[in-house]
Amino acid sequence: MTKTAILERHEAQAGPVTGPAASRRAVDDKALLRAAAEAARDLAKANPRIYWADMLASALVGYAALAGAMLLHPTGLALLAGAIAILALYRAGSFIHELTHVRPNALPGFRFAWNALVGIPLLVPSFLYEGVHTLHHAKTRYGTIEDPEYLPLALMKPWTLPLFVVASVLAPVALMFRFAVLTPLSLLSKRLRTIVTERYSGLQINPAFRRRPAERDLARYWRWQEGAASLWAITLLALVITGVVPLRAFVIFLAVAAGVMLLNQVRTLVAHLWENEGEAMTVTAQYLDSVNVPPPGALPALWAPVGLRYHGLHHLLPSVPYHALGEAHRRLCAELGEDSVYHASSHSGLVPLVARIAASTWRGQKPR
Repeated sequence: MTKTAILERHEAQAGPVTGPAASRRAVDDKALLRAAAEAARDLAKANPRIYWADMLASALVGYAALAGAMLLHPTGLALLAGAIAILALYRAGSFIHELTHVRPNALPGFRFAWNALVGIPLLVPSFLYEGVHTLHHAKTRYGTIEDPEYLPLALMKPWTLPLFVVASVLAPVALMFRFAVLTPLSLLSKRLRTIVTERYSGLQINPAFRRRPAERDLARYWRWQEGAASLWAITLLALVITGVVPLRAFVIFLAVAAGVMLLNQVRTLVAHLWENEGEAMTVTAQYLDSVNVPPPGALPALWAPVGLRYHGLHHLLPSVPYHALGEAHRRLCAELGEDSVYHASSHSGLVPLVARIAASTWRGQKPR
């Protein structure tokens, strides 16, 4: 039974619909929403020990492997170390997503530590995501022109998918330029500062999105994080130019960072089905446009770490910490019947999801 068929049957039970847009967006599955709220009732508390141990271990393994990639001369060992560095630093970097959802007082010092150890060294400080990602979760913004993290990729031209993925490889160089060049220059020009703030201060994929200046606490975080990232980028380039840091080591650093960005972009490509054409959607429709890749598959733990394999469930329960999403999923599977719309968001793996979106672009229509 397809996702659309399940949803349409549930909506028919809830009341009449008046067309395709109504069948996708007009009616929420109340039973699903009630069950999700009940399942998460005692799961909203973040466990500091899990967060700290996971993030610190991932960063330690990542940087150790990065050093190995730089120092090991046999090509095979260096490539293996580089691959480990990409996976570990990708996992460490994925905690930027948790920072946007977990209450700051739940994890004292975690934001600062993550930025100092991961965000600033990799030139992705958390201000690039905080204040942006929450808009993606706004009920009236998801999938619309005001959503910074949404494009109807499944309905676009076939060439947009490879371009979407390959462009991420250039992200480390673009970020280096943003912080080493644009940040200091923007202090001298109000017009340039506006451009940098609106267009180059968010990890968004929607080119039409324009970010507003931050306020209150986020403005304070923004200032020190941007200043630290700028200082780090300028210092690193100066050390490379003067020969203190070997060019080979710098290139390997950029290659590993590009690998992290590429892996994240591939994960982003299959985080949603990207089938919405800009209209506001119900919570149920947003859930069905999002993706879960639950067990028994093991590979999603590598390419969708830190709870990202439950991305659809996360859109139902954005306040549940990553380490509790697996339990929430098990509870919902036990509570809801096999014909529940909840199961329609579960997919088997990366390759079928990429194939689905690619096939949709070639057909020029939504898959059924």
